[in-house]
This record gives sequence, structure tokens and C-alpha cells, in this order.
Amino acid sequence: MKVLEGDRLWPPPIWMMRQAGRYLPEYREVRSKKVNFLEFCYDTDLATEVTLQPIRRYGFDASILFSDIFVVPDALGYPVWFEEGKGPRLEPLRAELVDNLDQSRAVGHLDPVIETVRRLRAELPEETTLLGFCGAPWTVACYSVAGHTTQDQTVARVGAYRDPDLMQAFIDQLVTASIDYLTRQLRAGADAVQIFDTWAGVLDDAGFERWSIEPTARIVAGVKAAVPGAKVIGFPKASAARLAHYVARTGVDAVGLDWTVPGALARDVQKMVPVQGNLDPMRLVAGGDALMEGVDSVLKTLGDGPLIFNLGHGVTPDADPDNVARMIERVRNTPDPRG
Repeated sequence: MKVLEGDRLWPPPIWMMRQAGRYLPEYREVRSKKVNFLEFCYDTDLATEVTLQPIRRYGFDASILFSDIFVVPDALGYPVWFEEGKGPRLEPLRAELVDNLDQSRAVGHLDPVIETVRRLRAELPEETTLLGFCGAPWTVACYSVAGHTTQDQTVARVGAYRDPDLMQAFIDQLVTASIDYLTRQLRAGADAVQIFDTWAGVLDDAGFERWSIEPTARIVAGVKAAVPGAKVIGFPKASAARLAHYVARTGVDAVGLDWTVPGALARDVQKMVPVQGNLDPMRLVAGGDALMEGVDSVLKTLGDGPLIFNLGHGVTPDADPDNVARMIERVRNTPDPRG
């Protein structure tokens, strides 16, 4: 939280996107108790347990709520399900589906997730930051247009060009629900929240402005109006050249960097807001010198300003848990270059 206020700390605080997940054997054991993934996300006991697992194992400086970006459309009444080995599936976007979305339904439907936040704040160590999150409307909408993910989200992009009014109507519903969802997380005990826009980078300039920046700016403004002083982290993946514009237009308090962001550009953005990232997750898979060199590079490049050490995207299921421990040790034991 000090870094989100703009302070430079050494060693920088550290957490990982998807830190509660399939790379951990204890997660897989708990996950086996529920066949339906969405039911797993709504089970307060199980969601609390898997959120706490990486804190117990590694002592990360932040804990992020275990949930999924698709609980928001699911709560609104949009048809969502998960297929084993294939991931999320949604009914392809149609006007009647958007017309039938129900904001009032979302409140009660998301109560178990909000209860998980309350439980986590009570059970986490006092010094551990609790992060909530939601998916950015564009990223959620990408899966909805085709019913599943597609390469470069071509189906979603074509759909937005052909019927921008339908896309706008869906985005508007997601913005409203996301403001309420993040606000409730903060009031339940989350210290800060993150907006994940995994597919922001596939958009052209006009699309990036309309479908990524504008909805995110509305969410940030809405959350801050409801919770004065709230801290919001944005993560527009694969948007390196647009990061400064994204930060300036959305009003986020910090920005996540994916692993492709050039160092010089990252340092320029860091003069605007604190940055988070940006170790390539594949270095956690490779281990050895590749891991240590990657950690050292992030610290050397970004360590002189406000930095939250993180990956450039989520940890993958094939990452070695021991490599995660080695990464944390390297970050925490690297001498401060300032002396």
C-alpha cells in the first residue's frame, strides 16, 4: 500500500498473479472437491483456503482474492460454464441475452465472494495487503462474442466492428456491475483492487480508446466516488506503447506491466505511477540462471522507483513451486543499490 501511494521501498513488495493456482499441489487437492469451477469460486470455505495457501507457503506481501473474471457476467444472468480442459464457455453474444441481464440479481449472487473477502481480511496477517479484482469489460466481452477464446480475439473484434451498439450495451452492463462488485470488495476489507484487461493489446487505436480505456476509466471513477481514496491497479496486457496514455486517461493508481514492455518505456511510465511486474512467467518454468537473470533485470530496471515485483502475467501450472521460493529469496536478499 505504501508503494501504491508512490513510495519506493527496498526490497520491493512481491506477489504473483494467479499465485493461488494449479502449480501448487495443495491447491489441486482442494480443487478436487468441486467438479464445477464456478461453484468452487462461490464456495467461501474453499476459496478462502486456496487464497491463503500461497501466503502460508511463501509469505507474499499481498494476497489476491481467489475467484474468476466470469463471476460478473454469471451473476448478471449471462450463460457461463466451464469445460474441463477447455476453460470458460459462454453463450455467443445476442441482443436478447444483453436485454435480460439483471443488475439486481448480481448483488445476491456475488454475496459468497464478498463473504470470502471478509473472511480473508479476518484471517490474513495484518501486514499482508488484500487485493480484490475484476475482469475489464472488454476482456470479459471477448469470450462472450465467440462463446470461447479465439486467436487474437478475431471474432470479438469483428463483432465490435459489425455491431458496436450491441457491444456497447454489453460493456455498459459490465461497467455498472463491476463498479458495484469492486466497491463491495473494498468495503468488505480489500485494501486495493486490480482490473485485468488481458485482451486490451489486440485492439486498434480507436478500439483501445472505446473498449479498453473508456470502460476502465468509468469503473475507476465509479469506485473512487463510492470509496474515496480507493487504490486501483490497471493491467492492460500487451499495450506497451499505449501505457502512458492508458494511465493518463483511466486514472489508475498503478499499472501492471507484461514481460514484453521495454525497460526504457517502463521507467517513463513509472514516473507517472507506481508499476507492477514484469518477470516473464516462463522464467519460473525454466529456473536456474534464466530465473535469476530475469529477477535481477527487473530489479535493476525498475528498482529505483515505486515497484511492486510481480510476473508479467499469471504463473502457469507447469511452474516449479521451488522456483517461486527462489524468486522470492532473490528479490528479498538483493542488496539495495542505493546502499
